[in-house]
Amino acid sequence: MVASVPTSTVTTHGVNGDVGKGDRQATSPGALVMDQPEGEVLRTVEMYDTTLRDGTQMEGISASVLDKLKIALQLHHFGMHYIEGGWPGSNPKDVEFFERARKELPAEAWERVVAFGSTRRKFKACAEDKQLESLISAGTGCVTIVAKAWDLHVDHILEVPREENLAMVRESVEHLKMAGKEVMLDLEHFFDGWKANREYTMQVCEAAVGAKVDVLVLCDTNGGSLPWEIDEIVRDVKAAYPGTRLGIHCHNDQGLAVANSLQAVRSGADVVQGTVNGIGERTGNANLMTIIPTLQLKMGMTGVGEHLTNLTALSRFTDEQFNMAHTSGAPFTGISAFAHKGGIHVSAVNKIPDSYQHIDPAQVGNMKRVLVSELSGQSNILSKVEDSGMASKTELKASKVWRERMGQVLKTVKRLETEGYSYEGADASVNLLVRRTMSGYVPPFKLLDYLVQIWDSDRTPGGLEFPSGPTTARATVKVRVPSMDSEAELGIEGENPGVRLEVAEGNGPVDALAKGLFRALLPTFPSLQSVKLSDYKVRILDQESATQAKTRVLIEFYEKSSDVGWSTVGVNTNIISASMSALMDGFEYALVEFGQSCSIDAGTRS
Repeated sequence: MVASVPTSTVTTHGVNGDVGKGDRQATSPGALVMDQPEGEVLRTVEMYDTTLRDGTQMEGISASVLDKLKIALQLHHFGMHYIEGGWPGSNPKDVEFFERARKELPAEAWERVVAFGSTRRKFKACAEDKQLESLISAGTGCVTIVAKAWDLHVDHILEVPREENLAMVRESVEHLKMAGKEVMLDLEHFFDGWKANREYTMQVCEAAVGAKVDVLVLCDTNGGSLPWEIDEIVRDVKAAYPGTRLGIHCHNDQGLAVANSLQAVRSGADVVQGTVNGIGERTGNANLMTIIPTLQLKMGMTGVGEHLTNLTALSRFTDEQFNMAHTSGAPFTGISAFAHKGGIHVSAVNKIPDSYQHIDPAQVGNMKRVLVSELSGQSNILSKVEDSGMASKTELKASKVWRERMGQVLKTVKRLETEGYSYEGADASVNLLVRRTMSGYVPPFKLLDYLVQIWDSDRTPGGLEFPSGPTTARATVKVRVPSMDSEAELGIEGENPGVRLEVAEGNGPVDALAKGLFRALLPTFPSLQSVKLSDYKVRILDQESATQAKTRVLIEFYEKSSDVGWSTVGVNTNIISASMSALMDGFEYALVEFGQSCSIDAGTRS
C-alpha cells in the first residue's frame, strides 16, 4: 500500500453488490458505505493512473520528459494513489523520467510513482534479466509487471510451454518481492483467457498469489468484454483469492471501459486503472475523469476526497500538455457538460438546478453554461445578463424595460443565426448585443475604414508557379477613439484628435488587422496590453457556393492578468470582413470588461 495517500472505503453485498438508498452510512468525511453483510471487512478502492505510459500509446500523442514530470506533479496534487511513470528498461526517455522524477518531484509525489515492465524473459534467470533489474533500480516503491494470461498468447505469441509462462510469473514476482517492492501483476487478456480456458488462466493467478503478489490486475486488453461478463469473472476470482487485492484495467473498444470498470468495483475490484480523459491505444483506456466522480458522487466512495473539485482543471491541463483539443462533450469536465440551450431547459435549471443537471458542476470544478441560439428563449438571455453583472435577478424580474430589451436581443439572435451566425461559443458577442440595446451605451471606439494588402516577396518569374518566398500582409486601420482627456469627442464629425491611423504587417491578413487594431487603440487604452488572441477558427457555411461561400469566423481571446477568456463571432462572404467583425467585438468586449471605457447613462438599468 502507498503510504500517506487518502483511500476510499466501500463495502458491498457478497452476492450482488446492490446498494439500497436507505442502507448508506458515513464512515469518513464525505464517504458513504454500501450495505454489507455483518462481519464483512471494509476494503479500499484506489485510483491507478497510467496516462504517462499506456496513455501515451495513443495515436498522435508524444510527451517530453518535462511534459510527463508536469503531469505527474498534477496527478499527485489531485490525490491519485498510483502514478505509472513508464517503462524504465524500454527507452531512454523513460530512463530519464525516473532519474529526474526521483530528484525533482516532491518526496510525497515520488512515493506514488510506479515503474512498469514485464516478467523475466523466457528461459532466463531473473538475476540475469536486465529489464527486471532496471525496474528495481528505478527506485520506485511499487512495480507493475505484465504477464500473459490467455493460453492463445502463451502458445502462439510468446511461444513458450505453458509451465514456463507460469514459472516466469512466479519467479518474477518473487524476485521483485525480495527486492522490497509492492508488486502488481497486469494479467494481459485476462477476460479473453478466462472465457477460452478458465483453468489455465486461474493457474496464472495461482502462480502469482503463491509468490505473494500484492495486486492481481485483471485486464480487458482487447476491450471486448461486457459488464455482466466482468461481474461474473471478477466475482469468481475474488472468491478464489479473497485475501488478494484485485485491480481492473479496461480498454474502450466497445465504449464500455467506464461501465466495465464501475462494474468491477461493485463486484470486488480494489484498484482501478485508467487514464486522464481516457486516452490510450486504439480507442483508449478507461476514463478516470468519469470513473472517479461517479465512484465518489454516485457510489458513495471517496476516491480523491476534496481534490475532486480539481477534476476539470486536471483534465484540461493534461490535454494542454499533450497539445490536444479538449473534448467539449466530455462527461463532468467538458465545456458542454453542463451547457443548456433550449429555452425551457434554461428556465427550469435557473429555478431548480437539479431539474436538468445530475450534479452541481462546482463539485468537479466545472460550471453551468447557458447557450444562446435560435432555440433559445428569453431565459437564456436573462441568464447571460445576470452572469455578466449588468443586472441582478431582482432587477430583471421587476423591470419591463429589461424584458423588452431581452426580447429585442432574442429576435436579433434568431435573425442573425439564419444568416450563418452561431452564438453558442461566442459569449462576448452576445454580451455586446445586450449592451447595444441600452440607450446610453457608447462603444469605446469606432472603425472608420481599413485596407489590407498582400504581396509575395519572392515570386517565381512569370508568376506561373507558387512563390518560393514568404507572403506578407499589410493592414491600414483607421479608428476614432476618445482623446486621453475627453470622451466627449467620440462621435464628433470632422477634424478629430481622436482619429488614429495605423499600419501593421503580419503573417496573413487577419494577423495584420489584429496588430493594426492593437496599435491604433493601445495609446488610449493601455489595458489592452494584457489582451491576447488565443485561437482562430474558420468554417465554410455553404460549400456548394465555392468561392462565393459564406464564412463564419470564431476568435478566442484571453486577458493574462485575470486568465479570463472570451470568444466572438463574425460572418460574411468575405473572410477578411468576417474576421474584422469578430476582432472588433473581441477588443470592444475587452475594453468594456477590463478597461472601463464604455459610457452608459444612469437610466439604462431601469
